[in-house]
Amino acid sequence: MGQIFSGRHRFDLWLKLELAVAEGWTRQGRISEADYRQMRSKARFNLKLMQDYEEKVEHEVVAFVSTVGESLGDLSRYFHLGLTSSDVMDTALSLQMQEAWEVLLPEVEQLVKQLGALALKHRRTVMIGRTHGIHAEPITFGLKVLVWYEELKRALARLERARDETAVGKLSGAVGNYAHVPPELEEWVMAKLGLKAEPVSNQIVQRDRHAYAMCALAILGGTLERIAVEIRSLQRTEIGELAEPFMAGQKGSSSMPHKRNPILCERVSGIARMLRGYAHVALENQPLWNERDISHSSTERVTLPDAFILADYMVAKMQFIIEGLVVNPRRMEENIGATRGLIFSQKLMLALTKKGLSREEAYNLVQKPAMQAYEEGKHFYALVKDSREIRKHLGLRELSDVFSVEPHLWHVDDIFRRVGLLEASRPPEKPKAKPPAKPEAKRGARERRATPTRRHPSRKPLPDERDERAKEPAKSDAEKPEAKPGSRRRRASPTRRPYAREAAPKEQPESPPEPGADTPEAQPAKRPAQRGRLGGRRRSASVKSNKPSGDTQETP
Repeated sequence: MGQIFSGRHRFDLWLKLELAVAEGWTRQGRISEADYRQMRSKARFNLKLMQDYEEKVEHEVVAFVSTVGESLGDLSRYFHLGLTSSDVMDTALSLQMQEAWEVLLPEVEQLVKQLGALALKHRRTVMIGRTHGIHAEPITFGLKVLVWYEELKRALARLERARDETAVGKLSGAVGNYAHVPPELEEWVMAKLGLKAEPVSNQIVQRDRHAYAMCALAILGGTLERIAVEIRSLQRTEIGELAEPFMAGQKGSSSMPHKRNPILCERVSGIARMLRGYAHVALENQPLWNERDISHSSTERVTLPDAFILADYMVAKMQFIIEGLVVNPRRMEENIGATRGLIFSQKLMLALTKKGLSREEAYNLVQKPAMQAYEEGKHFYALVKDSREIRKHLGLRELSDVFSVEPHLWHVDDIFRRVGLLEASRPPEKPKAKPPAKPEAKRGARERRATPTRRHPSRKPLPDERDERAKEPAKSDAEKPEAKPGSRRRRASPTRRPYAREAAPKEQPESPPEPGADTPEAQPAKRPAQRGRLGGRRRSASVKSNKPSGDTQETP
């Protein structure tokens, strides 16, 4: 990128443009073919001579034209024919910017792909979402990266539009009226150079185009800084969910050997501020006097090359950061429970509104135990479970569903499909209609159903069949198929971990039996537990309960 904006390359583009104009004059008959071929073979410039000449005349284009003219001799009368300085400088600057876009855009595209791959890898990695720096509700790290991915795609689209905005040049002369160069020659030269002719200009290409490009670069810098700031924030010691790469042999501090500072992300943040400053200068360059002045020229010699070089550097550093990014899912899971279940307050409030409470009533009911959990450091779930007002409306099973992470992940894949990183789900195909059976086949089917060996399960066995069944030996327990252990047990989902639950109390050791109570005769007869429709134990009507009435309001 630095080579594109070097002084030598800049003058090479000037010479390329001047010879293209000479070729255009040749096509129009102003210069002969022989003279043009000699011009191409002889045209040279000398940087040392240019610098010496510029110190005398204080004009770099005059110094350039004079130096090249010395190499051409008598043919110098055809060099720079009909042009003004800005025709050369602005058109060559557009060529430089097009070369810079060709370097920068593929680098940004590569970073977009890296972010897409990282988002897919962690689309189910659960972490806490934060607003104002405070725990909000669970998200996934993949969703966080997906936001970066989509924002960088928009930045890339702006850069592509900026490339088109700046792909223009002009040969319209000192005030833009084509007094000395016909418009058709300009159009031919611009097409040869891969540019478009400025539809209407004064002495320069209008600076709103350059301001758009600089703003696009500044927005790109802002997106990269947004990613860097998030990584820096989550690398803090008390969070520890992310970390930028730390190379072998790298030292984080001159005095504290334990330090692993996010220096690369901080560097990206600092450079982004420079890009925003350069964009401000470009906006100031729009309102020039009359057909032009040169107040923009001195600033663009610094801001335009620097902006492209710095943007390219930032993208390269961010590629390195994303490639070696340290992701700590275990720490993410630990941080989910840091607020002791308070992250489920909205779900609890909405569950109460489903029971008929107004939003204000539900909000007040939930806020009371939430503030108590904040102030006293207690578990939100424990306080909610002991709340008579809340338990009037929600049973234990409903509370268990409220304090679950799983609902927060239901639409993650839908968001990835919307962005285009996952394929859209296809609706299930309808079963194809079978052709009607032939009459012979129908009769055969009825005959098969009529045979005793294929009797319908609802039909009673015939007397002969009973005799045959009685003769069959009964299968022993060893011959019966062995049931798989835990086959009827419901598999626990990793997303239904009780993040808000307190640890179960440790089991107390059993007390030794009393003398004389170890014989079966001494033990009172135990009554078999009655079980309800859902498998839970049904309490006897004669047993009084001290629990709130909400315990009996289990969800069916």
